[in-house]
Amino acid sequence: MTAYVIASYDVVDPERYEAYPPGVGPLVAKHGGELIVGDFDAKPLEGEKRGVYVVLRFESEEAALNWYNDPDYAPVRQIRLDSTANGNAVLVKQFVPPSA
Repeated sequence: MTAYVIASYDVVDPERYEAYPPGVGPLVAKHGGELIVGDFDAKPLEGEKRGVYVVLRFESEEAALNWYNDPDYAPVRQIRLDSTANGNAVLVKQFVPPSA
């Protein structure tokens, strides 16, 4: 079942953050993931606006967790954590409506 990683955060150190996108992209692809949404100017409907919103799609929850827990991702993730604030990341599964 398809799984999505949804993240939002504020970039507080743009110079350091510059290394994150080119570092994370190949690792997402390595695990069969795809960037679905990447927006630096989203329009909030509810809650506080964040500077960055990202949605990644993976073929399964296992693939998403394999990406997130990949040892090669750890130093790249640290770049994001060190250069952002107010972060939130969640793993959600594709919605499957109940059978009628």
